[in-house]
Amino acid sequence: MPNFYTDNNDLKFILHNIDLQEILKYRENNYKETEKYNHAPENYADAIDSFHRVLEIAGDLCANRIAPRAEDVDKEGAKCVDGKVTYAAGTYENLKELTQADLMGAMLPREYGGLNMPVTVYSIMNEMVSQADASLQNLFGLQDIAETISKFGTDEQKAYYLPKFSSGEVDGAMSLTEPDAGSDLQAVQLKARYDKETDKWYLNGMKRFITNGCAKVHLVLARSEEGSKDGRGLSTFVCEADERLVVRRIEDKLGIHGSPTCELQFNDVPAELIGKRRRGLSRYVMSLMNGARVAISTQAIGIAEAAYREGLKYAGEREQFGKSIDKFPAVYEMLLSARSRIAAARVLLYNTCKYVDYRDMYEELYERDTADLPEGLDKKKIRTELKRYTKIAAVLTPLSKAFSTELANKVAYDTIQIHGGTGFMRDFPAERFYRDARITNIYEGTTQLQYVAAIGGVMQKTLAPMMDELSHIPFEGRLRRLASKVDVMRENLYNAIEFISNKHDQEYHDLMAGRLCEMEIAVYVSYLMLRDANIDSVRVDLTERYILDILPKAQMDYSVIMRGDVSIIDNKKNILSY
Repeated sequence: MPNFYTDNNDLKFILHNIDLQEILKYRENNYKETEKYNHAPENYADAIDSFHRVLEIAGDLCANRIAPRAEDVDKEGAKCVDGKVTYAAGTYENLKELTQADLMGAMLPREYGGLNMPVTVYSIMNEMVSQADASLQNLFGLQDIAETISKFGTDEQKAYYLPKFSSGEVDGAMSLTEPDAGSDLQAVQLKARYDKETDKWYLNGMKRFITNGCAKVHLVLARSEEGSKDGRGLSTFVCEADERLVVRRIEDKLGIHGSPTCELQFNDVPAELIGKRRRGLSRYVMSLMNGARVAISTQAIGIAEAAYREGLKYAGEREQFGKSIDKFPAVYEMLLSARSRIAAARVLLYNTCKYVDYRDMYEELYERDTADLPEGLDKKKIRTELKRYTKIAAVLTPLSKAFSTELANKVAYDTIQIHGGTGFMRDFPAERFYRDARITNIYEGTTQLQYVAAIGGVMQKTLAPMMDELSHIPFEGRLRRLASKVDVMRENLYNAIEFISNKHDQEYHDLMAGRLCEMEIAVYVSYLMLRDANIDSVRVDLTERYILDILPKAQMDYSVIMRGDVSIIDNKKNILSY
């Protein structure tokens, strides 16, 4: 029987080779969790083995139960009648079986019924769910909502909500976007009114484009400070759905049909404050959005993997001119490119996840009392490490989302091309992958906004110490020759950063941000792939293919940046007009 985990050598390689020792030692309280929970791991090897077994279960469920239902889920879709939203029948079955397999609440602590997984391991599970049914990931992947309550909620809020998330009793939604506040969340207008007599908050206003807006629990960004106009007047709230939270409609979408996208009306909905007032956007929602970037990266790679495998299968079976079409250079060229770039997107994503785990670890340690800190750590060292990992995660999460989601669209496009005319028909899932992929580089911030989010860290050369360290790995033979090419690309990147910094032209800086971010991705990912190929020789061919593919584009970006041509800016009105 197929299994989306055991059949994927990339995912197994990642689990067994990415170093999570420090992270797991912290999460497992130096492996003292066994004193409370008999299913907690005794050491690092035991923890990895435990994750391996959980991922085997998830991989089997995704391949043999969820994936076969995906076509029917897509065709039936979610529906809204008289304000009541229903999922497709297959979606209900999927959620039921994920709950029965104890896969909900994956990242939550064991005291609340969770599996205590780090982001890195949970993301592997998310990728497999997305490969099976991308729309289901929009429901399963919203576990970040419970994680936000776990991080920032009161003890009472955690005790009330988190066991319900772990058991599958409740699901969640991020109620952020409004009709006039899409990417610009500082413009949110939904009002939070505090009533002194009841000592409660009440929410009033509209939200739009809310994924799984029919959820039982909502995290809501609302304006809590009367008269405020920017992000400093926003706070984050948690509320439960009742008759005062009205689903006005669900959107009729191109893809992701199994996941309802809702327009909501809040009519004096009672809510509780999460964390501190006025920090809703700057801390809590930004933390939530960083998690969402990782989640959408996993979704995109899952779609790309599904599309690639479908294209590979079809090309091996379809015969033209007396041979299967995977023997034709034009076809296997597309397949080779897809395979290498999916591997590249994975190595970027899961290294990003590792740094997110480190950031979360030091963030939690920083909130502890000094007396509760592990031996050898003090507040000064923790603050230094937290600052470092926060900067790294702030660069990597948008770069990963940009790369993964653009990749998913390209692979899905090529899969239809491989299928030819049949790929345009609903007889094959290729067209579904194409439709589902399209949203990934739009929601949770478009690719262009990911570049805006990352460019500050790129200009500050936040990843330079990591890239420099990777460049000193003692590569030999073919890997050494490839590494030399990447070394040149890295020097070009640094030269381009210096050139733009010295230009003192903000419009030119903004214009070149995308090219600079793509150069950063190309260099960093190339080194990561070289590192992994140095461990596993099977990965050498994939690494070579990716690097040789990406070099010409990186060189072109470098040439355009260094040309310093501002004519397109000066003449943009003439160029854009007819």
